[in-house]
Amino acid sequence: MISRSLLRENAYRSIRDAIVDGTLQPGERLNDAELAQWLGVSRTPVREALTRLEESGLVQTKPGRYTMVSPLDVQAARAAQTVTAAMHELAVREAVPTLSAGEIAAMREANARFAAALQANDVDAAIAADDEFHNIPVTAAGNPALRAVLEQFTPVLRRLERLRFSSVSGRGSVALHERIIVLCEAGDVEGAAAAARDNWMSLDPRVDFGPMND
Repeated sequence: MISRSLLRENAYRSIRDAIVDGTLQPGERLNDAELAQWLGVSRTPVREALTRLEESGLVQTKPGRYTMVSPLDVQAARAAQTVTAAMHELAVREAVPTLSAGEIAAMREANARFAAALQANDVDAAIAADDEFHNIPVTAAGNPALRAVLEQFTPVLRRLERLRFSSVSGRGSVALHERIIVLCEAGDVEGAAAAARDNWMSLDPRVDFGPMND
């Protein structure tokens, strides 16, 4: 029997991913009964998932009126971007002194898969490889508070990254990743941390979202 916590987590991740990948469109109304039927669960884990998604800015609710996928919003993306960039900067700063040669190699391999996915216009594979790349220093940092903050705010930027990675401009991220790798390999803590921050701040909500809410 699947535990309630696992049902809740699965519902959250399924709805979150559907928002991020555009299956559920910005402004789309969400009905918890329909979502429950789609996911094959009761309405309780769906409601709990929607509450979490509202906290992260992916869902908006008006009690008694509607629940909908949050529109693409430049100001909200910038707020999430600042926090996410700071967390990745901290992760790299904490991780560099202990990163092994194997972890550096894994970062380089993930970036190679990222580059290949972009070349093939495979946005899903690019997102997966990008996640893997950044997760290496996050895991090495071993900071659960840092990971919790990233879990909350990264999904907002994933919507932005999907737009970036589906365009030619996304290929600039390969070089930014390589700079992080080189600085990590050299043991340059501050340089690598700054490069990690620059990587996330290179996303431009106004350009990548286009003419959205500001």
